Amino acid sequence: MRRYALIAAACAAMAACSSPESEVAEPADAPAALPPGRDAIYEAARVGPEAFVRAVYAAHAAGAMGEPPKPGQEPIYGRMLNAMVGEDFRRAGDDVPTLNWNPICDCQDGEGFRLESVVVRESSATEAEADVVFVNSGETHRQTLKLVKEGPMWRISDFLVPGRPPLTETLMAAIS
Repeated sequence: MRRYALIAAACAAMAACSSPESEVAEPADAPAALPPGRDAIYEAARVGPEAFVRAVYAAHAAGAMGEPPKPGQEPIYGRMLNAMVGEDFRRAGDDVPTLNWNPICDCQDGEGFRLESVVVRESSATEAEADVVFVNSGETHRQTLKLVKEGPMWRISDFLVPGRPPLTETLMAAIS
């Protein structure tokens, strides 16, 4: 009997030290509320594929992507896509490279850009696809982003636009 009394007293003491339910902390993996931009993208890339895609499009909608990195060094792209983009630019030399548009908005310039919807399908712990619908220059666009988790971060490995070959296929044809 004494054993049960000790256990009950220990439980009561632990309960007294617990936080009230109204002070429940945010989960450790939830992204901090950062303004749209690269820092928010990098943080969201560690959380999950949907958070990552939404952060990418939020930064584009806010015009907060900043100065782009050198071709082939874009941190939001996967290794293979970066390698293809870099090689495409190297081979172009003084000519226009095959990738001469922004694949995020499937455009040269974004105007009135806004994300409408994102639907993510995870096929494994390291691969997913995101069906994205967005408006740019008054037109609705649809595309699918192939995503890959490299290390702790999600990245874009390909862009699929209806009616066109995947971006990686287009780049591979240009650099082969």
